[in-house]
Amino acid sequence: MDDVIQQRCLREQFYRRELRSVPAARRFARTAVTDWGLGARIDDVLLCVSELATNALVHGVPPGRGYRLKLWLYGDGAGDGAGDGGGLLRIEVHDSGDGRPGVREPDGESGRGLLLVAALADKWGVGERDPGKIVWCEFAVSPGP
Repeated sequence: MDDVIQQRCLREQFYRRELRSVPAARRFARTAVTDWGLGARIDDVLLCVSELATNALVHGVPPGRGYRLKLWLYGDGAGDGAGDGGGLLRIEVHDSGDGRPGVREPDGESGRGLLLVAALADKWGVGERDPGKIVWCEFAVSPGP
């Protein structure tokens, strides 16, 4: 019998509503992705973390609150459960703000965040939470430099 054991790894961190939280979130994500041996798409992952954290900070987090970054790795080690060494990295940013973000036409210096996430991630979306929302994206990943 060839049973596959799926492992799920989680790293999460809460950030206050302050500008320095975005580079801190990026450093946190870099450490997790490096620890999990998933270097192949690290630049795309870190850019998406930056964009989702920035969107939460600018549009989603009311004054006096913060946001939570969660990184999930699904699969067999860094695999998807099929034993092929592939897996799924899910990035979630939880905030308590109103509204539902979406891709829109860039306006001057702003409006490119979710456009970039949609272009770089394999999937992305918005989920509900009370209060607020979860904006997420996913990457197919495999171990590597």
